[in-house]
Amino acid sequence: MTHRVYIDGQVGTTGLRIREWLAGRADIELLTIAEDRRKDAGARREAIAAADLAVLCLPDDAAREAASWARETGTRLIDASTAHRVADDWVFGLPELDPGTREAIRGAEMVSNPGCYSSAVILLVRPLIDAALLSVDSPLSVHALSGYSGGGRPMIERWEDPASGLASLPFEAPYALERVHKHIPEMMRYGRLRREPQFVPAVGPFRCGMRVEIAVHAAIAADGAEIWEALRDRYRGEPFVRVQPLREAGAAGDEHAFDPRACNDTNGLDIHVLPHPSGHVLLIAVLDNLGKGAAGVAIQNLNLMLGLDESEGLRRRRET
Repeated sequence: MTHRVYIDGQVGTTGLRIREWLAGRADIELLTIAEDRRKDAGARREAIAAADLAVLCLPDDAAREAASWARETGTRLIDASTAHRVADDWVFGLPELDPGTREAIRGAEMVSNPGCYSSAVILLVRPLIDAALLSVDSPLSVHALSGYSGGGRPMIERWEDPASGLASLPFEAPYALERVHKHIPEMMRYGRLRREPQFVPAVGPFRCGMRVEIAVHAAIAADGAEIWEALRDRYRGEPFVRVQPLREAGAAGDEHAFDPRACNDTNGLDIHVLPHPSGHVLLIAVLDNLGKGAAGVAIQNLNLMLGLDESEGLRRRRET
């Protein structure tokens, strides 16, 4: 059986990656519209109506409009924008969230794709809160480093412009320090956090890749081995989330140990737990911001919604 899929916004970074990873699949027919009508509302509306499932890779307002069209025709949706991530009538599309999420995604009409930063934070903290190893009121500090593709075409063009000098920047550049980041609401809702985490995102001089670090102070941290065991048990058997072996307290890795690009071109996410001799614990997640952070999880959700093998067309980890 062939399923008709339309990507609304297929020329953006996430849409391009989804299209690339779906290309060549015999079970998927990608619907397209002529380039000169790509932004035409009527053409887009017709394509959504003709699809079995549409993926929205649009700004929030445009995604809300396209979602209203899909409701009229009954087309199932995956929305990669932030417009519906905490909406009560949408399913949050993070399959590893809890044991019931996959079934909810399979039966959903409307699935909201999670954000890249929030996917990492939620997958790190939710099992610990569920196991009572962290309190819902824990004051957490999150430092996140992303490749510049996470900012879409404007950021890509700025970082790749030779005149900017950013491609050879010898350090990361923090951003969004003056506002509440748009991923915070979903971090809190689906991570079950009652206290807003301190979130410091940064961009580095590489196109893709992401490393998210959560510093858990000894005053609120459980034993590092207990934390590692809870994460290992929660994600045992998961095809795309891998918990790396526990490091001894104070054990140092080499400079390449936590390369933010380690999961690039895959739908994989690697978790590291690093206990400290002082009792602090550092949690680290590594993923491709356009893989498990965007296009990869969208395809994972698409596969579930269409009744296909969840892993179809997705790489679990980068081969070395």
